[in-house]
Amino acid sequence: MCECCNNMNFQEAKKQIPLIGDPAPEFIANTTNGKVSFPSDYSGKWVILFSHPADFTPVCTTEFITFQKMLAEFSDMNTEIIGLSIGTLTGHLAWIEAIKNIEYDEQKNIEITFPIIDDMNMEIAKKYGMIHNNESDGKTVRAVFIIDPQGIIRTILYYPLTTGRNFDEIKRTIIALQTTDNFHVSTPANWQAGQPVVVPAPSTTETMNQRIKNIDKDLDVKAWFLTFKSLDSKDIFNKIKKTDKKTK
Repeated sequence: MCECCNNMNFQEAKKQIPLIGDPAPEFIANTTNGKVSFPSDYSGKWVILFSHPADFTPVCTTEFITFQKMLAEFSDMNTEIIGLSIGTLTGHLAWIEAIKNIEYDEQKNIEITFPIIDDMNMEIAKKYGMIHNNESDGKTVRAVFIIDPQGIIRTILYYPLTTGRNFDEIKRTIIALQTTDNFHVSTPANWQAGQPVVVPAPSTTETMNQRIKNIDKDLDVKAWFLTFKSLDSKDIFNKIKKTDKKTK
């Protein structure tokens, strides 16, 4: 395929799905918690916008209960949750009521308090590329969009209908993103808060030579282009909580 055709295909795909670094598509919608103007109503907050295939489905039920159980943890990280499926508010409310009677993971009487969007016309799902025709017919896949306080998409995750999401990974990603923003570092493979972080690679010959000579003893230089430093998890979470207070 010629370069021109490849570019056209890329541009067409970009129209169908927002990408990391793009502003989150705007919408106004009715939810189980009232009307929402997105992302403006969440300005200053991190947001997890996620989609699920349908109400009253088994995998989705386990995911909603897990999100609710972790709600306080996400709140401590200045993060809000909002869900979406192609369903009516009546259906969402009936499902929420039914979930209260389910015992899951040794808990019962769980009340879903985060908002669920009514998107019967599929307008929002299409804006966010949540409908994958080869995977499902008229249903949203399990999409996760992590959006920062400026309304910019920072992470996109997709799971098929049959596979429940890894919530520890979603939480880890939010911590990593906030660590990157607050400390101007990167996080290596399988990183967890409290483990060493990656400092930016040198951009000049002088700083490269400093790394090679290992002048800064606070750094763990594996190679001039791969250098780590320690970052205490307390410092990370203290910074995240300070950020939370500033944005309230």
